Amino acid sequence: MGCFTFIKVMMILFNLAIFLSGGTLLGVGIWVKVDGESFLKIFGTLSSSILQVVNVAYLLIVIGAILLVIGFLGCYGAQKESKCLLMMFFSVVLIIFIAEVAAAVVALIFTGLAETLLTGLVTPLLKEKYGNDPTFSEIWNITMTEVHCCGLNNYTDFNNSYFYDTYHGYPGQCCGIGATNPCNSTVAAEMAVKGCFKQILEEIRTNAGVAGGVAAGIAALEIASMAVSMYLYCRLDEK
Repeated sequence: MGCFTFIKVMMILFNLAIFLSGGTLLGVGIWVKVDGESFLKIFGTLSSSILQVVNVAYLLIVIGAILLVIGFLGCYGAQKESKCLLMMFFSVVLIIFIAEVAAAVVALIFTGLAETLLTGLVTPLLKEKYGNDPTFSEIWNITMTEVHCCGLNNYTDFNNSYFYDTYHGYPGQCCGIGATNPCNSTVAAEMAVKGCFKQILEEIRTNAGVAGGVAAGIAALEIASMAVSMYLYCRLDEK
């Protein structure tokens, strides 16, 4: 087997795995969107990340769709030896790589800005839906219990909220007494339970080495896939 054929086969197998992974994520995302409660019952206790703050379903659907496109372009382009598809594959991966680098830089430099944006987006949802929307409330109960946090910033996120107006207090996690018993502002202020955003940031910093290794591995795979696609693209001119 020549070098070109070997690299072509590896390109096909690698992108086939990406395609199947994308299909799996897309399917899970649709499942979460259609029947989020059953998903939470199975995987809810394992959740302790920022993904519980955003809409997991849409995130999985977007990532799955992107992986499907990348996998198809790389696999079919290599199989058919199509220069057009290989160049499209290279361009898509390059755009994603640049976006990831930009996002990493923004995350490192503008953490405070991210907190401000999240506060502006998430806090109104907490005030409106916590205690009122069962699925939303369950997600936040799991988050606050597992991460040992209260609200996005602190207990004051629940001031003038549906939960506070209904139960005349704050979620039990804000006082360290569990999700079942609301607590008053005096105890919540004394306990000073940190907000989930700060707790998650601390967890990320604690595991920065692992996160950095994963990020470096993903970046290396993207660079390698771009190099292989360009190699195949250039070799097709010689055939």
